[in-house]
Amino acid sequence: MKKHVFIFINLVLAVCLLQAQTSQNISNVGTTSAPFLSIEVGARAISMGGAFVATADDATSLYWNPSGIATLNQSEVSFHHTEWLAETSFDFVGVVLRLSSADVVGLSFTSLTMGDMKVRTVNEPNGTGEMFTANDIAIGASYARNLTDRFSIGFTGKYIQQKLWHMTASTVALDIGTMFTTQFNGMRIGMSITNFGSKMSLSGKDTQVNYDIDESIYGNNDKILAHLDTDAWALPLTFRFGVAMEVLENEKNRLTLAVDALHPNDNTEYINLGAEYAIKEMFFLRGGYKSLFQLDSEEGLTLGAGLAHSVMRNVKLKIDYAYADFGLLENVQRFSLAIQF
Repeated sequence: MKKHVFIFINLVLAVCLLQAQTSQNISNVGTTSAPFLSIEVGARAISMGGAFVATADDATSLYWNPSGIATLNQSEVSFHHTEWLAETSFDFVGVVLRLSSADVVGLSFTSLTMGDMKVRTVNEPNGTGEMFTANDIAIGASYARNLTDRFSIGFTGKYIQQKLWHMTASTVALDIGTMFTTQFNGMRIGMSITNFGSKMSLSGKDTQVNYDIDESIYGNNDKILAHLDTDAWALPLTFRFGVAMEVLENEKNRLTLAVDALHPNDNTEYINLGAEYAIKEMFFLRGGYKSLFQLDSEEGLTLGAGLAHSVMRNVKLKIDYAYADFGLLENVQRFSLAIQF
């Protein structure tokens, strides 16, 4: 075991040093559309610091690495709800169905919603009497296949829509993931590219204006309906690469260590570290650290626990909890519920 831990730690340090050398000093925060796609799902993965691309082996793999659903031995449905920042609500539902020993399909639904708010203007700061809201959704369909007993690949096609009062924007995107299990103590290497798609721009009646084609002509129609064009913004494209390995595994105990390196198009590169300790695959303790080396990050320590219990012969219930430190934004606590069948 000591040898395995030593090799794993050295691999982690090598990735961290490479990441530190190649990090940029300029952040692109706020330059992409549909930022809700970057909100992570699954209390288990979050409590492991988001180091999950090479561990992905449950229904939340639909978010982290679609190839991971091919490793599931059973079908599974997962529910995730979070009272997110700024009084918003974030929800995720994922369903994975095994078709054969090699083929697996999945469906996912993600939403970010908020309550109604008053429409306020400079002249009417207390409200015009109108209400507005905003919401985002993403609907995904996934397919994964075990190409060999050690290598799997997966794809997710997504429809993405954002609404802001009378304005909407929509597009489609693709996620691609792979996972390879090495012969070195079962160490896994995972990779995923998420949100590869076209740009999004808002359109709707809120861009409607009255336009005078030629102000020099007296008596012409100076209220021709026209629409302003809004800028198109790219999706939050993210490349993840990670390794994970069981450094301790027997009938009663399991200790998994994981590290992910991430390259997003709307931020600087960073590293996620995570660990999971399992007792008889029934009770779980987890910890991690997020956004190591990221410029101006507010994230850091993550902790969590989980419980898995067989309620019937082939049905298992899994409940997970995660705590994540958000610095100046305090913290976010999340719960997930999953059913294997």
